[in-house]
Amino acid sequence: MDIKLEKLSGHNKSAKVGKISVFEGEQVKKGHVLMQLETSKGNTPFKATADFKIDKIKVSEGDDVEIGQTLFLATGENISSNSNTPKVDYFGSMLKGKKENVTADLTIIGGGPGGYVAAIYAAKKGLNTVIIERENLGGTCLNVGCIPTKAFVKSSEVFHNALNSEEFGFTADNLQVDMKKVVKRKDDVKERLVNGIEYLLEANGVRLIKGEASFLDNKNIIVKKGKDEYTIESKDIIIATGSKISKIDIKGIDMPFVLNSTTALSNEKLPESITIIGGGVIGMEFAFIYSNFGVKVNVVEYADRLLLMMDKDISEEIKDIANDKGINIYTSSKVTEIKKSEDGDAIVSFEKDGEEKLLVSENVLVAIGREPNIDGLNIENINLELNDNRRGIKVNSNLETNVEGVYAIGDVNNIMQLAHVASHQGMIAVDNILGQNKEMSYDHVPNVIFTVPEIASVGMNEDKCLKEELNIKISKFPYSANGKALTMGEEKGFIKIIKDINNNKIVGASIIGADASSLISTLTLIIKNNISEEKICETIFAHPTTGEVIHESVLGLSMGAIHNHE
Repeated sequence: MDIKLEKLSGHNKSAKVGKISVFEGEQVKKGHVLMQLETSKGNTPFKATADFKIDKIKVSEGDDVEIGQTLFLATGENISSNSNTPKVDYFGSMLKGKKENVTADLTIIGGGPGGYVAAIYAAKKGLNTVIIERENLGGTCLNVGCIPTKAFVKSSEVFHNALNSEEFGFTADNLQVDMKKVVKRKDDVKERLVNGIEYLLEANGVRLIKGEASFLDNKNIIVKKGKDEYTIESKDIIIATGSKISKIDIKGIDMPFVLNSTTALSNEKLPESITIIGGGVIGMEFAFIYSNFGVKVNVVEYADRLLLMMDKDISEEIKDIANDKGINIYTSSKVTEIKKSEDGDAIVSFEKDGEEKLLVSENVLVAIGREPNIDGLNIENINLELNDNRRGIKVNSNLETNVEGVYAIGDVNNIMQLAHVASHQGMIAVDNILGQNKEMSYDHVPNVIFTVPEIASVGMNEDKCLKEELNIKISKFPYSANGKALTMGEEKGFIKIIKDINNNKIVGASIIGADASSLISTLTLIIKNNISEEKICETIFAHPTTGEVIHESVLGLSMGAIHNHE
């Protein structure tokens, strides 16, 4: 029989043959990966949907293949092979579901950046690993968080740069934003990465089970999807169920024109104006996205400044930049109600300095509040202990809960809601399951905010140093003195390095400026490994690059920067 390529993901009509995993004469089982297919969406495993013998391989690695093309000749059941078109007994499946008992060394509940990284890491370490995901692999970060927002950031940046292209020597006329295409591009990127995770799980021998998981006891989990039911007996369990958007108690928050960070990423209509409630990371990223798309933006923040986790000078700098872009910032302001005007617009009422103020806009975006997601896990069956405020699962420094053999990583433990923290926690948890007794440290976690310009920090900030009464020296270097930044038209911002004088080491760094998201990794390496000021000064930094701001700011701790004089 002919094994043909019957379907590809998305709108792809052709693909390139990647690694071929079988040989002529091999007997394969249903579900066996025959080859990898590479499309614009990423790598997709091409699987057998029956048991058969490979008689002839009709293609070679690197070949371009089209839908309908024969890939293999085989002897066995008369069924095609395509991972995207499985054979389904529709009437049988309506009558009864599948029940299966599964055993594993490690079971991970949740396929986000914590869960899937832990699963792959565990499999590479030799553990028989099962991962359970009820929705899409990648979790909040990949599906409705980090990646989708960065896709929007890039689209808005390209549009804004095109509008201001005269600065670079050319003009672009009749530019318009097509939000349907912006959303589609975001979805394409997301789909490619989701497919990539599924491929990596399979390639590393991790079994993926789709469905809702709940605890029977501390060693057994039941997973349900429709009529299908899996009972998993596992030596160890990692909970990695992430977080969800909190319900905020504001009158009118359920109005149809009110968006949250999830619905905003699927909204195919660009508003003329928007009021964003919350001046934290999510709120400020969306503020610059919408502003770059030409939307009139208001930001209402309860605290006395934006981005509370950052130093005050960083907060002030981004506020000044936002104001220059026409983004209206209202700090020390409490939203009390959202109403609908006669014209159908949103009216946001808020209190500031004892006075009631109103903002009118087409849409409202609520960008505050996420809480750990433990819905449906039946944690009471194992007497799992929560944090004192009952927000998140309580863990020790090894990421283990009060129940032996049960660990919790990522947003669900509510220690630090960052995707890269979840991933690292996952690896630490696996190492501890393997008896290595590793502790999680949060002293050198980089934090990145994708505003325009970007913001990033690592280590101790100035406020913390002062609270701990450290004897510090601060060096700043402006982007306006960096040649590469000027060529990019990105002269706003600065880098800030903090040195503990008594211990003669760099303890913290912050950047607001071009490429901050990339430069922070170098600074993390420096601070985490206590690389000395002298060693950094002796290092040659490539020119012209924005990375030179690191060299200049470290020079500023002693002799002073070369390209800036204060």
